[in-house]
Amino acid sequence: MTSSDPDARKRTLNRLRRARGQLDAVIAAIEEDRPCREIVTQLSAVSSALDRAGYTIVSTAMRDCITDPDAARDEQGLTTEELEKLFLMLA
Repeated sequence: MTSSDPDARKRTLNRLRRARGQLDAVIAAIEEDRPCREIVTQLSAVSSALDRAGYTIVSTAMRDCITDPDAARDEQGLTTEELEKLFLMLA
């Protein structure tokens, strides 16, 4: 993730680490035969964390692309059309 916003990068990494911990909890819950409600609640938390991380990555790239479209294209190979596709992949 190349970005001009180090805080966004830090937030994204923290969110992904949290999601990894939640996924470990889902796996443990299944292995321990925990109730369905508990497993699905944890899965929902993982999914939400991953979605938010994805949206943060795309929104940061959009901001970079708007600020300096030539640099975004040259450094990351991103065009507005590609960003739109990436955004829609998350929807």
